[in-house]
Amino acid sequence: MRILLTNDDGILAPGLAAMRRALLTLGEVSVVAPASPQSAAAHGITVGGPIPVRELHVADRFTGFAVEGRPADCVKLAITTLLGNRPDLVVSGINDGANVSINVLYSGTVAAAAEGALLGIPAVAVSLERGQEMDFDRAAGIAREVIERLLDSVASLRPGEGQIVPLVNMNIPALCPGVPRGVR
Repeated sequence: MRILLTNDDGILAPGLAAMRRALLTLGEVSVVAPASPQSAAAHGITVGGPIPVRELHVADRFTGFAVEGRPADCVKLAITTLLGNRPDLVVSGINDGANVSINVLYSGTVAAAAEGALLGIPAVAVSLERGQEMDFDRAAGIAREVIERLLDSVASLRPGEGQIVPLVNMNIPALCPGVPRGVR
């Protein structure tokens, strides 16, 4: 499986690195993310000029593309220009803070996933509610398990005329010690 990973917190965000590590168990992960934080960018896109992109080696963790644009720009550029093969899944996150209620309309995290769905690729936005401890690795493990379940349930869906492309907004509550009670 080919996975495009992006976010709105920027390519250096700890949530992105944690999500990448967790997704590696599902397949090949390509990172294309904003060069700087783009929180609350909504579904804005860059118009009227070029969008600078540079390949960036992030410590010893990964190499990805840093885009001087909005989260939706990252997904559009990745799918149309930067990646050699079309991804099978777009994952956006892990966002630092929940994206619920009205925030969904402002969220660059959700917009990046929505751009993937608009381009015909199943997509998931992942956000972690702020709490006393921001354990992005633990949240990424939870998210990966849910993504696996989602993939199993939509395995028969292939983008095509008249078909709905799945877009899921996943919010992980502030993590407390112990095992989560379940998924809703």
